[in-house]
Amino acid sequence: MIDPIQFRSYDDRDADAVWRLHERAIRATGNDPSDIPGTSDLKNIETWYFDTGGAFLVGVVPADDELPETFDGGLAAMGGFLPNEVGHADERTVPGAAELHRMRVAPSRQRRGYGRRLLHRLEQQVAERGYERLLATTSQSQAAAVAFYRDEGYQEVDRSTQGEYELVHFEKRL
Repeated sequence: MIDPIQFRSYDDRDADAVWRLHERAIRATGNDPSDIPGTSDLKNIETWYFDTGGAFLVGVVPADDELPETFDGGLAAMGGFLPNEVGHADERTVPGAAELHRMRVAPSRQRRGYGRRLLHRLEQQVAERGYERLLATTSQSQAAAVAFYRDEGYQEVDRSTQGEYELVHFEKRL
């Protein structure tokens, strides 16, 4: 049985819950959330995502004590995409591509298919906006994320280092 989750576009009222989910998900990977570079986009989602032609989705389930609470339930998953040209300047540039950012699933809700359902919704939106390629980058230390992208048909195209993190870069043709 698939657990119920409703995906919708980010709303300003989600801001605190989004930041808390980010922190919880990163801590669960054994990393320090304050050490993750370039997270300023989570403090201004409308400017970073919507104003640039991207999107940011949140996945909401019935609220409980294990999830950050938003105005309409518990925040179980989140993620977005933006045109690659407006992404972080220290990352790779692939003209005409979109890139995924801030893909997170609450630790207590992992292994339920939420991440795959979120990814498929984002891929659909990316394709509808005319992008033929979607990029994803994750840290090698996040083994589940590396396996997730490979399982979803993303091809590893490069590796780089940012601070103490070894980054794995993926691409998928839509």
